[in-house]
Amino acid sequence: MPIRSLGVGHRERIASHLLALDTRDRYLRFGYNAADRNILAYVDGLNFAKDDIFGIYNRKLELIAMAHLAYSVNPQFKSCAEFGVSVRPTARGRGYGARLFDRATMHASNEGVELLFVHALSENTAMLKIARKAGATVERDGSEAEAFLRLSPATLDSRVTEMLAEQMAQTDYQFKTQAKNFWDLLSGLQSVRQGIKDARHKSAA
Repeated sequence: MPIRSLGVGHRERIASHLLALDTRDRYLRFGYNAADRNILAYVDGLNFAKDDIFGIYNRKLELIAMAHLAYSVNPQFKSCAEFGVSVRPTARGRGYGARLFDRATMHASNEGVELLFVHALSENTAMLKIARKAGATVERDGSEAEAFLRLSPATLDSRVTEMLAEQMAQTDYQFKTQAKNFWDLLSGLQSVRQGIKDARHKSAA
């Protein structure tokens, strides 16, 4: 499934995605036992003008995987960014986390980022495995781990590749939106027809 960038209009779906995570998944994603209010505060605080959010939608327009690429607010570290990811349990084992990581690193490189950080719990082996596979250096400190990945400079190929990938994802999303609207309309019509049939049967009786 194509990966697309997410804007302010996707905030509600981002919240739904994160709220659907169970206690264990929330702990691994945020590093603590995040309650619903904590997740809603996180979503409300997302700055789409400063950071980049990427997501994967299924045919039902459910956000099944998302990544947050947060850029440093410190001018001394403006070439640094941090990566975080979450995938629904039902969508795991398909490589979505790794794909989102690749998409985010390519975008970060094109934006001039030189060093990408991944802060994770040491027990979050899935995330650390993705980082290591990409060539990141992982340092453990008790229950926490920090992965550092030095990114290659942007190239014409990386810029064109990202542009084409985003265009394809936007087209895919529009198609899924149209398909969902059509099936929702059809389902509504069928409900109306069934209601009319039931009313006729009651009148005949």
